[in-house]
Formats: sequence, structure tokens, C-alpha cells
Amino acid sequence: MTETGTGSQARPQTGSEPGPRPAPEPAPAAGAVDGSDSGEPAKDVAEPAKAAAKKAAGSERNQSSSLRRALAVLGHVRDHGNGRGVPLAQLAEALGLNKSTVLRLAGPLLDEHLLDRDRETGWFRLGHGSLRLGQAYLSTLDLRSVAAEHLRRLQREAGETVHLTVWQAPGIVYLDKVEDETNVRMASRVGSRAPAYCTATGKAILAWLPDEAVTEVVAAGLRPVTAWTISDETHLRADLARIRARGYSIDDRENEPEVRCVAAPIFDHTGEVTAALSVSGLTSRMTAARVRSLGPVVAQVGLRISRELGSDRQPG
Repeated sequence: MTETGTGSQARPQTGSEPGPRPAPEPAPAAGAVDGSDSGEPAKDVAEPAKAAAKKAAGSERNQSSSLRRALAVLGHVRDHGNGRGVPLAQLAEALGLNKSTVLRLAGPLLDEHLLDRDRETGWFRLGHGSLRLGQAYLSTLDLRSVAAEHLRRLQREAGETVHLTVWQAPGIVYLDKVEDETNVRMASRVGSRAPAYCTATGKAILAWLPDEAVTEVVAAGLRPVTAWTISDETHLRADLARIRARGYSIDDRENEPEVRCVAAPIFDHTGEVTAALSVSGLTSRMTAARVRSLGPVVAQVGLRISRELGSDRQPG
């Protein structure tokens, strides 16, 4: 009698039953290529990634360098075009590049009409794309917004009240004011008017306006506001000449008897003076010597604001 169902005897195989499973293959040894029994060491999978990253970094550097050189081409044409344009040879020499490189860099600028090239002479000049770019920039400008951070920084450095004014013949209007809450406050307020002939910002603007503006101010009257007010046309014109020579104006107690101010003009993208900024303080702190030391500082801030407004005016 045959016994079945016991664990001591193997079940007989039939054609429908699978045979014994093969033993699993051992995992490849470290360093071996997957699926290969050649025994050769595997390639470092990090190497291709490193190479790709290095190549990408090099490409970015090359693109950055090309962009800087293309902008140098655009800048040189901007600064030296003088309405006629700049020859290719001059561009190459000035920038230390060969002509073929200049032509390659100028290609995208020509495509975007940032540059144009005269068909007859081959000279480069600014294109109408540059005009559109400039107009788009100017459309976003607001004097008070552009000047705001400069005024706050100047106030922190000087520790005195800082004003921003605009011309409104025959005087000025206060557009902004930044003051230290711990100091005695100035009588000025945003939106109020003041005469041009006896205020630092007024004279800073007047010094760069056409002579007709000075005549208009004189015709409106040079009424003495304090004992130190310049109330004579000859003296006023002489003071305006000194202001143009040094780049900043001084109100030496001319509008308020206990206040000294130093101011500088602000120019717009057309090169016209449109505004001025000043530092004002009590004479006990704003001594004559301190006013002279602050003058060049205020003038530099005025130039920085002017440049942001599109002016290319240089110091002096």
C-alpha cells in the first residue's frame, strides 16, 4: 500500500507541474558592470554628470562674457557716435577686439534695432530700438520715487533735514522732506512754496536756468526776508555765477535767520535743470565750515539722482 500526503516522500512529477526552480544568480560584485560577467570595473556614473555641469558652467561664462562685450559695443556707439556713427575699425580698436568679433557681437543688437549700420559707410549708430527702450524707462520714472532712497540716505549721513524741491516760476515748491524727529523741525512743508532768490534749492535751480528766468525772478521782486537776504540783482547774479562754478548753492540765513542750507541741482534726461535737493539745519550745527564740507556731498547726490533720471551730466 502506497502512502501519500506525508512530508517524508516526494510527490511524483507530472507533465503539468513545474520542475524545481533554479537557484538565483548572485548579485554582481561591486565594481562589475550590471548584467555582465566580464569582471571589468563599472564606470563612475558621477563622471558624466560632472562633465555636463562643467560644460554648462563654461557655457554660462561664455554667454556672460559675450553679453558684456556686446554691451560694451553698444555703450561705445552711444558715447562716441556723435550723430554720425562709429566706424567698425574704431570700435574694434577701442574695445581691443578684432573686426570679426565686433561684427558677431553686433549681430543681435542689429536684429533688435538697438544698433543700426549705415549701408554706404558701414558705420554703426544707435537704432530706434534704443529709443523705444529709453522711452520705456523714462515712462516709469517719477522724481519723488527716484530720489526717495537718496534723500533718506543723505539724511542719515548728515543728520539734518533734507528737502526736494521743483521749479515753479518765480519760486520753488517743496516736493519731499526727510527730517530727524529728534531735531528741531524746519518751517517748510511739502506742497508749500518759497522764493527762489533766498533759498538754497531755489538758487541751485536758478543758477542753471536761462537768463530769462533770472530776469523773471528779479522782476517779481527781491524782498528782504532776513537781514542776510540777497536783495540786489547784481549780487544775486554774482552769487549764481559762484554756484555754477562750485556745483552747489548756499543759503546763509537768507530765508530763516537761524538756518543754513546747502543745495545742488537735479537734471533730467534732456539735460535741463528741473529740481534740487538740500540739507538744512540750525546754524548752531550747520556752521559755515560744515556747509562747505557738505556741499560736494550734496552735489554728488544730485548727480546720482540726475543719472537715474537719464541725465548724462558730469561733475563740474
